[in-house]
Amino acid sequence: MNSSESHTELSALINLIDEPDETIFLKIKERIISYGNKALPFLEDALESNLNQLPQRRIKVLLHKLRFDNVCVELSNWYLLGGANLFVACMIIAKYQYPHVDENVIKEDLEKIKRDVWLEFNTELTALEKVKLINHILFDVHKFMGDRANFHAPVNSYLNTVMESRRGNPLSLAIVYLLVADLLEIPIYGVNLPEHFVLAYVDRLGVARNVAREKLDVLFYINPFSGGTTFSREEIDEFLKQIKIKAVPNFYQPCSNLEIIRRLLNNLIFAYDSAGNKIKAEELKMLLAILK
Repeated sequence: MNSSESHTELSALINLIDEPDETIFLKIKERIISYGNKALPFLEDALESNLNQLPQRRIKVLLHKLRFDNVCVELSNWYLLGGANLFVACMIIAKYQYPHVDENVIKEDLEKIKRDVWLEFNTELTALEKVKLINHILFDVHKFMGDRANFHAPVNSYLNTVMESRRGNPLSLAIVYLLVADLLEIPIYGVNLPEHFVLAYVDRLGVARNVAREKLDVLFYINPFSGGTTFSREEIDEFLKQIKIKAVPNFYQPCSNLEIIRRLLNNLIFAYDSAGNKIKAEELKMLLAILK
């Protein structure tokens, strides 16, 4: 079937979307879904032009199905390609809730933050001085802060809404911090600490020698949720004692992007589950299963 014929059929199928017979509609629905992404603009146009309740509901279900399938495919591809790019994965997750999110807007915002740091940067700065500079730009100039009032709200986990509101939870603020540090080529990595995600500033020589993450020499830790305060391994020991969790090596060492995205999905699952939105929680569990 050529492009013109497929357009004609799609238009005809969508005109039948208010079919009252559910059995017939299921066949129409399956045929529309078989077109994949080609059907999206037709459905979006139909949603704007059709005000009747039944077709609106059906169109929204079809749009969500096709968009969710896209997110699944993109996340699977990211995983199979090694999960190297944290920004890409965060944008895939954002598209689950915000299908029309413009990643270029977010890239430009991150570049602006990076540029603001770079303008005050010099090669003589110590590791601690570099972190103080990033903290100043992120938290004083660009006004990022932890959202303690709505800690578990889903908006605190999607990168686009965090960048827009300048509010986030420990993980999302750490992701912003990581993305800026990566643009500046500063060796900061995530640390998958229970109940509170933090960052580690590592020995640059270790990074240059391509040492495995679990063997990197951590100079100190950073807590983006508290304005980028720095702390030592001993303070992690104390924190683990307080929450009564046995210390294991992974709690002190840099984690992978895959672990970060798994934690991000788990945060969203908890957020939607707590809000009573079981459908979204189950869909996010499906996304998490892709990364197992």
